[in-house]
Amino acid sequence: MAMKEVLEVIAKSLVDNPDEVVVTEEIKDDAVVLKLNVAQSDMGKVIGKSGRIAKAIRRVINAAASHDKTKVIVDIG
Repeated sequence: MAMKEVLEVIAKSLVDNPDEVVVTEEIKDDAVVLKLNVAQSDMGKVIGKSGRIAKAIRRVINAAASHDKTKVIVDIG
């Protein structure tokens, strides 16, 4: 499973409006940038208190990407 799909599955499981989850993939220099967009009302659920959920999402994605030796940046916005 590609990193884009992993991020999409994680985000859809956290939000109230899974139909509004959009993940776009961009390649910049030597890294893959994954941009996660969710409904404004779900932003707090994806970021979490003090950014804990956002950090956890980034850790999981980076752990999965380390298998492919790829640098992945997760941009939540």
